[in-house]
Amino acid sequence: MAQIEVLMPKMGESIIEATIIQWSKQVGDTIEYEETLLEIATDKVDSEIPSPAEGVLVKTFFNADDVVAVGTVIGLISTETEATPETNKPSEASATITPQAEMATNGGSEQAPVSAVKIEVEKAARPSQSQRFYTPLVRSIAAKENIDIATLDSIEGTGTDNRVTKSDILAFVANQKNEVTTVRPSISTAATPNTITEKAAITPPKKVTQSISGGMEIIEMDRTRRLIADHMVRSKQIAPHVTSFVEVDVTDIVNWRNGVKDDFKAKNQENITFTPIFIEAVVKAIKDFPLINVSVEGTNILVKKAINVGMATALPSGNLIVPVIKDADQLSLFGLTKQVNQLAQKARTNQLKPQDVQGGTFTLTNVGTFGNVMGTPIINQPQVAILSVGKIQKKPAVLETEYGDVIAVRQMMFLSLSYDHRVVDGMLGGSFLRRVGDYLEQFDTTQKI
Repeated sequence: MAQIEVLMPKMGESIIEATIIQWSKQVGDTIEYEETLLEIATDKVDSEIPSPAEGVLVKTFFNADDVVAVGTVIGLISTETEATPETNKPSEASATITPQAEMATNGGSEQAPVSAVKIEVEKAARPSQSQRFYTPLVRSIAAKENIDIATLDSIEGTGTDNRVTKSDILAFVANQKNEVTTVRPSISTAATPNTITEKAAITPPKKVTQSISGGMEIIEMDRTRRLIADHMVRSKQIAPHVTSFVEVDVTDIVNWRNGVKDDFKAKNQENITFTPIFIEAVVKAIKDFPLINVSVEGTNILVKKAINVGMATALPSGNLIVPVIKDADQLSLFGLTKQVNQLAQKARTNQLKPQDVQGGTFTLTNVGTFGNVMGTPIINQPQVAILSVGKIQKKPAVLETEYGDVIAVRQMMFLSLSYDHRVVDGMLGGSFLRRVGDYLEQFDTTQKI
């Protein structure tokens, strides 16, 4: 009997473990090659893991909410259809089927064929009155949040063919909770706990506890926020952070982009943003200062030959994710633009794959997107530096001309670099940051894209 081991995949260079959110298939289910087998989560990304083979899931070693080290065997798939399934930890679905299966074995008068029981279980798990396709993940969230099929059909999807993605349904749930939270204080202040309406008492917002006085509410962190919090704390504990700042004149870049963006969109059906321009400058500066593109292992400094730039991307949920542009130094400005747009779109629609967030050697974050002029970002371990770009804004600046100094209105922007002072001292960090600014100010405005 041929069996294929299912391993917990490595989701990133700094990731050593992941949490199983749910199994999309139960023991005994058949599965196609690359069909979704389970969903896992780290502090960087939630991912649907495809099956490595076609066959039958015969064994699982871990359940939902278990934290598992990368590389650990988490299940077995048999390529023989007659394989007998077994599991160390029976799932709820298998527990539901077991009584009927046992009656069939004992010849009970109310026995039900296993295939019929399986169909009933699938019907219960799937909102089946709709012709619209929903992934197992979306269906499970809908069931957990008590969203009926009519409500699910009303959600506008951002996926292919109007498909409802995980981000869509989580945004819908968040909006519903916000509406309940907004109404609830008025109920609390208008009535004592004994006179709260039955509806309010039955349907409080999940994971929210409000004080009797109405002066405070306690919100439990969700799983993603807890993982992010742990990752940020570890980074601060590992690396002594130092942040340097420079201000750069990006007037030429702004004018160039304004001149090419309409033609670029007409030709490519997508926008050209400032991000690929920033990444291009970062890549050039890394080539000049390769000791910025390193990681630390004990007392060893690992100098990375590949320049893989991560770009922090905001999700509709409010969390950030860092997809990675691999070998960014091998791409032209046009290639960087295509990669930035593709990864940003995949992030917003929850389509990122594990390989999309792996292998980063340097990170760029744009706090200017939120109207901030500067920031002091936390290093994305195991990297040793992260660059923050602030809001571009018009300011008076002194210009040197052949006729003397003049004051002119220019497009100015702050850059800030947080770096690991164990291996990056002030000279290296400051020089690298200044070099990034120089490349931005020396941008070639004659280039075509």
